Amino acid sequence: MKNTAATFAAAKAKGEKLSMLTAYDYSTAKLEDESGINGILVGDSLGNVVLGYEDTVSVTMEDMIHHGAAVARGAKNALVVVDMPFMSYEVTVEEAVRNAGRLMKEGRAGAVKLEGGVRVAEQIRAIVKAGIPVMGHIGLTPQSINVFGGFKVQGKSEEAARALLADAKAVEEAGAFAVVIEAVPAALAQMITDAVSIPTIGIGAGAGCDGQILVYQDMLGMFSDFTPKFVKRYANVGEVMREAFANYAAEVALGAFPTEEHTYKIKDDVLEKLY
Repeated sequence: MKNTAATFAAAKAKGEKLSMLTAYDYSTAKLEDESGINGILVGDSLGNVVLGYEDTVSVTMEDMIHHGAAVARGAKNALVVVDMPFMSYEVTVEEAVRNAGRLMKEGRAGAVKLEGGVRVAEQIRAIVKAGIPVMGHIGLTPQSINVFGGFKVQGKSEEAARALLADAKAVEEAGAFAVVIEAVPAALAQMITDAVSIPTIGIGAGAGCDGQILVYQDMLGMFSDFTPKFVKRYANVGEVMREAFANYAAEVALGAFPTEEHTYKIKDDVLEKLY
Protein backbone atom coordinates (compact mmCIF):
# COMPACT_ATOMS: atom_id res chain seq x y z
CA MET A 1 0.00 0.00 0.00
CA LYS A 2 1.21 3.48 -0.86
CA ASN A 3 2.40 5.36 2.22
CA THR A 4 1.13 8.92 2.58
CA ALA A 5 0.72 11.58 5.24
CA ALA A 6 -2.72 10.06 5.90
CA THR A 7 -1.35 6.52 6.39
CA PHE A 8 1.25 7.90 8.81
CA ALA A 9 -1.57 9.44 10.89
CA ALA A 10 -3.53 6.18 10.74
CA ALA A 11 -0.48 4.24 11.95
CA LYS A 12 -0.24 6.37 15.09
CA ALA A 13 -3.95 5.95 15.76
CA LYS A 14 -3.57 2.17 15.54
CA GLY A 15 -0.35 2.08 17.56
CA GLU A 16 1.65 0.79 14.59
CA LYS A 17 5.33 1.73 14.45
CA LEU A 18 6.67 3.53 11.37
CA SER A 19 10.06 2.79 9.78
CA MET A 20 12.08 5.32 7.81
CA LEU A 21 15.55 5.38 6.27
CA THR A 22 17.47 7.90 4.23
CA ALA A 23 18.27 7.37 0.54
CA TYR A 24 19.86 9.60 -2.07
CA ASP A 25 19.72 7.58 -5.31
CA TYR A 26 17.42 5.39 -7.41
CA SER A 27 19.04 2.02 -6.69
CA THR A 28 19.06 2.40 -2.91
CA ALA A 29 15.52 3.80 -2.88
CA LYS A 30 14.31 0.81 -4.89
CA LEU A 31 15.88 -1.66 -2.44
CA GLU A 32 14.45 0.16 0.57
CA ASP A 33 11.03 0.40 -1.05
CA GLU A 34 10.99 -3.33 -1.78
CA SER A 35 11.88 -4.04 1.87
CA GLY A 36 8.64 -2.48 3.11
CA ILE A 37 10.07 0.72 4.64
CA ASN A 38 7.24 3.21 5.29
CA GLY A 39 9.14 6.36 4.44
CA ILE A 40 12.33 7.43 2.71
CA LEU A 41 13.97 10.70 3.67
CA VAL A 42 16.14 12.40 1.10
CA GLY A 43 18.02 14.10 3.88
CA ASP A 44 20.42 17.00 3.63
CA SER A 45 22.72 14.50 5.33
CA LEU A 46 23.68 13.80 1.72
CA GLY A 47 26.10 16.69 2.28
CA ASN A 48 28.06 14.47 4.70
CA VAL A 49 27.61 10.94 3.39
CA VAL A 50 27.35 11.54 -0.37
CA LEU A 51 28.97 14.88 -1.22
CA GLY A 52 31.73 14.82 1.39
CA TYR A 53 30.95 18.14 3.07
CA GLU A 54 31.80 18.67 6.74
CA ASP A 55 28.22 19.73 7.48
CA THR A 56 24.77 20.05 5.94
CA VAL A 57 24.90 23.83 5.65
CA SER A 58 26.52 23.73 2.20
CA VAL A 59 23.73 21.65 0.62
CA THR A 60 21.74 23.54 -2.03
CA MET A 61 18.21 23.39 -3.41
CA GLU A 62 19.64 22.02 -6.63
CA ASP A 63 21.30 19.18 -4.68
CA MET A 64 18.03 18.27 -2.99
CA ILE A 65 16.01 18.45 -6.21
CA HIS A 66 18.51 16.29 -8.09
CA HIS A 67 18.67 13.55 -5.43
CA GLY A 68 14.99 13.79 -4.55
CA ALA A 69 13.91 13.10 -8.12
CA ALA A 70 16.27 10.10 -8.33
CA VAL A 71 14.84 8.60 -5.13
CA ALA A 72 11.25 9.23 -6.22
CA ARG A 73 11.86 7.22 -9.39
CA GLY A 74 12.86 4.23 -7.26
CA ALA A 75 10.21 4.42 -4.52
CA LYS A 76 6.74 3.23 -5.47
CA ASN A 77 5.20 2.60 -2.05
CA ALA A 78 7.32 4.47 0.50
CA LEU A 79 6.52 8.11 1.26
CA VAL A 80 9.38 10.20 -0.11
CA VAL A 81 10.18 13.17 2.15
CA VAL A 82 12.75 15.69 0.92
CA ASP A 83 14.66 18.03 3.24
CA MET A 84 14.46 21.76 2.72
CA PRO A 85 18.13 22.85 2.85
CA PHE A 86 19.64 25.61 4.97
CA MET A 87 18.38 29.11 4.07
CA SER A 88 15.68 27.81 1.72
CA TYR A 89 12.89 28.66 4.20
CA GLU A 90 14.32 31.00 6.87
CA VAL A 91 14.31 34.36 5.06
CA THR A 92 10.62 34.81 4.15
CA VAL A 93 7.44 32.76 4.25
CA GLU A 94 6.93 33.36 0.53
CA GLU A 95 10.38 31.97 -0.27
CA ALA A 96 9.68 28.96 1.94
CA VAL A 97 6.50 28.14 0.03
CA ARG A 98 8.21 28.67 -3.33
CA ASN A 99 11.10 26.36 -2.46
CA ALA A 100 8.79 23.71 -0.99
CA GLY A 101 6.87 23.84 -4.26
CA ARG A 102 10.08 23.27 -6.23
CA LEU A 103 10.89 20.19 -4.16
CA MET A 104 7.43 18.82 -4.94
CA LYS A 105 7.39 19.69 -8.66
CA GLU A 106 11.03 19.23 -9.63
CA GLY A 107 12.18 16.92 -6.84
CA ARG A 108 9.04 14.74 -7.04
CA ALA A 109 8.70 14.75 -3.25
CA GLY A 110 5.65 13.39 -1.47
CA ALA A 111 6.34 15.76 1.43
CA VAL A 112 8.99 18.19 2.62
CA LYS A 113 10.82 18.43 5.93
CA LEU A 114 12.19 21.54 7.64
CA GLU A 115 14.03 22.07 10.88
CA GLY A 116 12.74 24.08 13.82
CA GLY A 117 9.65 24.44 15.97
CA VAL A 118 8.12 27.68 17.16
CA ARG A 119 10.40 29.78 14.96
CA VAL A 120 9.23 28.12 11.71
CA ALA A 121 5.55 27.59 12.57
CA GLU A 122 4.49 30.37 10.20
CA GLN A 123 6.40 28.76 7.33
CA ILE A 124 4.92 25.34 8.06
CA ARG A 125 1.42 26.80 8.14
CA ALA A 126 1.87 28.55 4.79
CA ILE A 127 3.41 25.51 3.09
CA VAL A 128 0.60 23.26 4.33
CA LYS A 129 -1.95 25.85 3.16
CA ALA A 130 -0.37 25.58 -0.30
CA GLY A 131 -1.25 21.88 -0.31
CA ILE A 132 2.19 20.50 0.57
CA PRO A 133 2.57 17.95 3.41
CA VAL A 134 5.20 18.99 5.95
CA MET A 135 7.26 16.92 8.37
CA GLY A 136 8.80 18.91 11.23
CA HIS A 137 12.19 18.32 12.87
CA ILE A 138 13.03 19.32 16.44
CA GLY A 139 15.75 18.60 18.98
CA LEU A 140 19.20 18.41 17.44
CA THR A 141 18.74 20.17 14.11
CA PRO A 142 21.97 19.74 12.09
CA GLN A 143 21.52 22.94 10.08
CA SER A 144 21.86 24.84 13.39
CA ILE A 145 25.02 22.98 14.40
CA ASN A 146 27.01 26.22 14.58
CA VAL A 147 24.55 27.56 17.15
CA PHE A 148 24.57 24.36 19.22
CA GLY A 149 28.36 24.18 19.19
CA GLY A 150 28.43 20.57 17.99
CA PHE A 151 26.34 17.42 17.97
CA LYS A 152 24.94 17.49 21.49
CA VAL A 153 21.91 15.93 23.16
CA GLN A 154 19.08 18.47 23.42
CA GLY A 155 16.43 19.08 26.09
CA LYS A 156 18.39 18.00 29.18
CA SER A 157 17.53 21.03 31.33
CA GLU A 158 14.01 21.99 32.44
CA GLU A 159 14.06 25.11 30.27
CA ALA A 160 15.30 23.23 27.21
CA ALA A 161 12.79 20.43 27.74
CA ARG A 162 9.89 22.89 27.97
CA ALA A 163 11.11 24.57 24.79
CA LEU A 164 11.08 21.24 22.95
CA LEU A 165 7.55 20.49 24.11
CA ALA A 166 6.51 23.93 22.86
CA ASP A 167 8.28 23.28 19.54
CA ALA A 168 6.45 19.97 19.05
CA LYS A 169 3.08 21.54 19.79
CA ALA A 170 3.82 24.49 17.50
CA VAL A 171 4.71 22.13 14.65
CA GLU A 172 1.52 20.15 15.24
CA GLU A 173 -0.68 23.26 15.44
CA ALA A 174 0.86 24.64 12.25
CA GLY A 175 -0.37 21.57 10.37
CA ALA A 176 2.65 19.28 10.06
CA PHE A 177 1.67 15.62 9.61
CA ALA A 178 4.66 14.28 11.59
CA VAL A 179 7.77 15.44 13.43
CA VAL A 180 11.30 14.06 13.69
CA ILE A 181 12.80 14.18 17.19
CA GLU A 182 16.60 13.97 17.14
CA ALA A 183 19.09 13.40 19.99
CA VAL A 184 16.66 13.90 22.85
CA PRO A 185 16.46 11.90 26.12
CA ALA A 186 14.09 8.95 25.71
CA ALA A 187 11.79 9.95 28.57
CA LEU A 188 11.33 13.44 27.12
CA ALA A 189 10.71 12.08 23.62
CA GLN A 190 8.05 9.79 25.11
CA MET A 191 6.44 12.79 26.80
CA ILE A 192 6.40 14.69 23.51
CA THR A 193 4.96 11.67 21.69
CA ASP A 194 2.12 11.48 24.23
CA ALA A 195 1.51 15.23 24.05
CA VAL A 196 0.94 15.51 20.30
CA SER A 197 -1.52 13.79 17.97
CA ILE A 198 0.90 13.57 15.03
CA PRO A 199 3.45 10.74 14.64
CA THR A 200 6.89 11.29 16.13
CA ILE A 201 9.85 9.82 14.27
CA GLY A 202 12.83 9.29 16.53
CA ILE A 203 16.53 9.31 15.80
CA GLY A 204 18.47 8.99 19.01
CA ALA A 205 15.24 9.60 20.92
CA GLY A 206 14.38 6.19 22.34
CA ALA A 207 11.81 3.51 21.58
CA GLY A 208 8.80 5.52 22.74
CA CYS A 209 8.48 7.45 19.49
CA ASP A 210 5.88 6.41 16.92
CA GLY A 211 8.61 5.53 14.43
CA GLN A 212 12.34 5.49 13.83
CA ILE A 213 14.73 6.78 11.19
CA LEU A 214 18.42 6.15 10.52
CA VAL A 215 20.92 7.23 7.88
CA TYR A 216 21.31 4.06 5.84
CA GLN A 217 25.09 4.40 5.44
CA ASP A 218 25.36 4.47 9.25
CA MET A 219 23.29 1.34 9.85
CA LEU A 220 25.17 -0.55 7.10
CA GLY A 221 28.66 0.50 8.18
CA MET A 222 29.31 2.44 4.97
CA PHE A 223 30.18 5.79 6.59
CA SER A 224 32.98 5.83 9.15
CA ASP A 225 33.86 9.52 9.55
CA PHE A 226 31.79 9.47 12.73
CA THR A 227 29.12 7.15 14.16
CA PRO A 228 26.47 8.55 16.54
CA LYS A 229 25.75 6.60 19.73
CA PHE A 230 22.17 5.91 18.64
CA VAL A 231 23.15 3.97 15.51
CA LYS A 232 22.70 0.21 15.46
CA ARG A 233 24.78 -1.49 12.77
CA TYR A 234 22.61 -4.06 11.00
CA ALA A 235 25.33 -5.17 8.58
CA ASN A 236 28.96 -4.37 7.81
CA VAL A 237 28.41 -3.61 4.15
CA GLY A 238 31.28 -1.15 4.11
CA GLU A 239 33.80 -3.91 4.85
CA VAL A 240 32.24 -6.18 2.22
CA MET A 241 32.57 -3.36 -0.32
CA ARG A 242 36.19 -2.65 0.59
CA GLU A 243 37.07 -6.33 0.24
CA ALA A 244 35.31 -6.61 -3.11
CA PHE A 245 37.01 -3.47 -4.44
CA ALA A 246 40.42 -4.74 -3.30
CA ASN A 247 39.84 -8.17 -4.89
CA TYR A 248 38.80 -6.53 -8.15
CA ALA A 249 41.89 -4.29 -8.20
CA ALA A 250 44.16 -7.26 -7.48
CA GLU A 251 42.64 -9.42 -10.22
CA VAL A 252 42.91 -6.63 -12.77
CA ALA A 253 46.58 -6.12 -11.84
CA LEU A 254 47.27 -9.85 -12.24
CA GLY A 255 45.31 -10.13 -15.46
CA ALA A 256 42.92 -12.60 -13.79
CA PHE A 257 39.90 -10.51 -14.74
CA PRO A 258 38.17 -10.60 -17.12
CA THR A 259 38.10 -14.30 -17.98
CA GLU A 260 36.51 -15.91 -21.02
CA GLU A 261 33.12 -16.12 -19.31
CA HIS A 262 33.05 -12.32 -19.02
CA THR A 263 33.90 -11.57 -22.68
CA TYR A 264 32.05 -11.47 -25.99
CA LYS A 265 32.99 -13.59 -29.02
CA ILE A 266 33.32 -12.93 -32.72
CA LYS A 267 33.49 -15.55 -35.48
CA ASP A 268 36.98 -16.42 -36.75
CA ASP A 269 35.99 -15.95 -40.40
CA VAL A 270 34.93 -12.38 -39.66
CA LEU A 271 38.26 -11.66 -37.99
CA GLU A 272 40.21 -13.16 -40.91
CA LYS A 273 38.58 -10.69 -43.28
CA LEU A 274 39.98 -7.84 -41.22
CA TYR A 275 43.63 -8.78 -41.74
